[in-house]
Amino acid sequence: MSDARADRTRAKLRAALLAECAERPLAAVSVAAVVRRAAVGRATFYLHYEDLQALAVDACAEVARNGVDALHAWRGTPDPAAPPPALAAFLTEVHRHAAVHRSLLLPGGGGPLGEVLHRELRERSRTERALAGAPHPDLVATAVAATFTALLADWLHALLPATPEELAGHSWRLLISLHRTPFG
Repeated sequence: MSDARADRTRAKLRAALLAECAERPLAAVSVAAVVRRAAVGRATFYLHYEDLQALAVDACAEVARNGVDALHAWRGTPDPAAPPPALAAFLTEVHRHAAVHRSLLLPGGGGPLGEVLHRELRERSRTERALAGAPHPDLVATAVAATFTALLADWLHALLPATPEELAGHSWRLLISLHRTPFG
């Protein structure tokens, strides 16, 4: 059972961390700055989180969930030429808050957001592929998760010039091709 007061405190801490990350990289954020912004005590912070990394992972969960849902927002046979509209919408929203996401998602896909996104996307892809009876669910799920996480990270860090719509199209075609790769 969830404690409403604890939920509110964690929400305040997540919001404070994201606000701090909009102003500076995660590595430059301190627990003191987060608790000051959240208007909670340092001891309260440690009741809920082991450290800033644990808070960052928690704060990234919703973004990761939205990304995974956007990539799976299609029905029937996926058309490589038509990415789900939810994918471009997700990328537009991520781009709108690029400073925060750059702080939490490092080039190549590392960082707290990268870890959460990779784990969530890999699990969802593996589960759906296994349910469909497709071959090598673990292998393809890992490739899909690694590819999308790295593409998103490099795009946020201006290593891949593209609009959200262009990135949606490019990444969608790559992910479809991974799913369609024949295995011997």
